[in-house]
Amino acid sequence: MVVGTTSHAGKSMLTAVICRLLMRQGVRVSPFKGQNMALNAYVTHEGLEMGHAQAVQAWAAGVEPQIAMNPILLKPQGNMTSQVIIKGQSVGQVQAADYYRLYFDQGWQAIVESLATLQQSFDWIVCEGAGSPAEINLKHRDLTNMRVAKHLNAATLLVADIDRGGVFAHIVGTLELLDPDERALIKGFVINKFRGQRSLLESGLTWLEERTGIPVVGVIPWVDEVFPSEDSLSLLERPVRGEVRDITIAVIRLPRVSNFTDFDPLEAEPTVQVRYVLPGQSLGNPDAVIVPGSKTTIADMQVLHECGLAAQIQAFAKAGGMVLGICGGFQMLGEAIADLQGIEGVATTVPGLNLLPIKTKMELAKVTRQRTTQTIALPEYWCQFGAAGEEIYGYEIHQGQTQILDESKVAPLFIDPMLGLVSRETSVMGTYLHDLFSNGAWRRMWLNQLRQRKNLAPLDTQIPNYSVQRDQVLDNITDAVAPHLDLSGFFR
Repeated sequence: MVVGTTSHAGKSMLTAVICRLLMRQGVRVSPFKGQNMALNAYVTHEGLEMGHAQAVQAWAAGVEPQIAMNPILLKPQGNMTSQVIIKGQSVGQVQAADYYRLYFDQGWQAIVESLATLQQSFDWIVCEGAGSPAEINLKHRDLTNMRVAKHLNAATLLVADIDRGGVFAHIVGTLELLDPDERALIKGFVINKFRGQRSLLESGLTWLEERTGIPVVGVIPWVDEVFPSEDSLSLLERPVRGEVRDITIAVIRLPRVSNFTDFDPLEAEPTVQVRYVLPGQSLGNPDAVIVPGSKTTIADMQVLHECGLAAQIQAFAKAGGMVLGICGGFQMLGEAIADLQGIEGVATTVPGLNLLPIKTKMELAKVTRQRTTQTIALPEYWCQFGAAGEEIYGYEIHQGQTQILDESKVAPLFIDPMLGLVSRETSVMGTYLHDLFSNGAWRRMWLNQLRQRKNLAPLDTQIPNYSVQRDQVLDNITDAVAPHLDLSGFFR
């Protein structure tokens, strides 16, 4: 098991690395996180919803993601309320104060059953905790840290982020707050994100081992590769590339932005600068604007109107700028979004950006499914965006049904018209497909429209999908971490 002294200590990354190392040894290994709170989700082949980080860890292990790897997913939606997803399906919305009273027993049962399922198919399970295992006000109802470790009698690694400072206090303090039977399971420390010389740290490591009797099994240097993050706070920490890039894409960093892993393939493009724009900031002069998904589409739409970003996006589109909306962002591009049942909170109808002739009505039924579709031939007015018959992969996660109000003003992007539309008069498009940019040829065709506007040479579209590149990233991270990590005792 991997637990951390804080959030963002590196638990998800280390879990993925251990999965990849075990896979390389020829064993069948599965990741596991009992309860995940995140707005980045993935949909399995069965149409079940799980944390995207666990899907990445499954790919690191060389296996297909399955719902048993993350039986509980909490999706925050504001006002201390979250949507509760157990074993891949939404079971309701709940206030934070009521969650454990209503769902603790059901949640623990789902965790135990999921672990038993994984134990039938895998040689190893690498479990990840959440936040800190030593939150004394929460320990009695903590479903996903030492309760899981004790249930499995799992040898446990404690990870600390030295870049934040106070790493020795974090480690010793965490141990002090664990119960004796929990502390006995901690078999090694890993210090992550180290930027200095190892020799300058040695005296501290010796002191820590002598004081605790627990070895430091890893001091991991800062790794430049970006590992997919669980929550949007990491977007604020991503460094802006200093070098000039051909294309700048502004992604609106909505208050409840979801599935921002959609943009990892763009981040990996060497000619592209992705810039996240917060409400209240200036849109600037990008080459394209993307409105991403949101857990609370209506509330986030209201924020865009109130802060003036909506008007900036409208002006950008009116001037001929390219705008793309994904999922909730697709809904925001329309004339209105109606939530007559108060599914997202208060029953209301709000105006959208009015860039596409569509309107959306929120409904209780949630669409979660993988999709395979094809591009269709588009008229010349949109620069021959895509070749007909190009196969496209992605997945849907949304509530709400969208209706086209004037079919003469839009054209479909895909065989299923409601998966994606493009305006006939402007360069505005929307889609319900998450992971769209992972389709390598499609991504490059979209970027080539931007490059054409700047008289730049087109990029090669005959490239593999991002899954190949992501696998290389996982290899790169593992190769960077492995020399600084001694898990031989754990593996024995």
